[in-house]
Amino acid sequence: MQIKITELYQNPPKSYSEEHFALFKEFLGLLNSGNVRSAECVNSTWQANAWVKMGILLGFRMGILAAFPNGDSQYFDKSTLPPKAFRLEDNIRIVPGGSSARSGCYIASGVTIMPPAFVNIGAYIDSGSLIDSHALVGSCAQVGKNVHLSAGAMLGGVLEPIGMNPVIIEDNAFIGGNTGIYEGVIIGSCAVIASGTILTASTPVYDSVHGAYLPKQPHGACIIPAGAVVVPGSRNLSGHAGFQLYCPIIVKYRDAKTEVSVALEADIRTLID
Repeated sequence: MQIKITELYQNPPKSYSEEHFALFKEFLGLLNSGNVRSAECVNSTWQANAWVKMGILLGFRMGILAAFPNGDSQYFDKSTLPPKAFRLEDNIRIVPGGSSARSGCYIASGVTIMPPAFVNIGAYIDSGSLIDSHALVGSCAQVGKNVHLSAGAMLGGVLEPIGMNPVIIEDNAFIGGNTGIYEGVIIGSCAVIASGTILTASTPVYDSVHGAYLPKQPHGACIIPAGAVVVPGSRNLSGHAGFQLYCPIIVKYRDAKTEVSVALEADIRTLID
């Protein structure tokens, strides 16, 4: 499939055949089942799967605008990208109130989605995670197990450039309300991102525990270390007394006090006795 998708993306035909649409449908099914991912952790390093992004972009290229009935309303999107269909057997709790997801995202058994939330194509959400109200899981964003994505949290989508890493949230991370994580930033396991924190590829992050700025990775963004507690902060603007630049700060690493403040409630995550 990787070879076929890459060939079709790099050498677009004058018109797409039934065979091409069948290929994309099969590809979309693999995304929905989680058997294909837009990024994977290989030897402790996250890597983007460029061919998967090519496949997703093919869906935009191949489709035409179409109406998708949805009760008393309709969606209008590319014909190749219908809303994701859910079944009770999926064991996913979707609370009423306007949440939606595009086909081609993976949402594991045991995930809870509060309204309204949106999960885009290529995203991956692992078991036990909670996606709270007004949260966005952007295209290709990867969310691990038992992650709490608080109300208003934004995980930016990354479809282009092709080789750029998407946003990664590793297992057991706690993402506070009204946060914004964009441009391939990686949040390490068990990290805590305080409410209102914004992280982008160009955002410097200062580790006050170790007295140094976090290094930028080859893909441009930084990796928030496992267990780090990050809050909004600022730094002096060089040569301009009295002016400040935004600079998130690691104030500590997770301890017993932190565990209490971000403890997850098992009751709201238990879907089947």
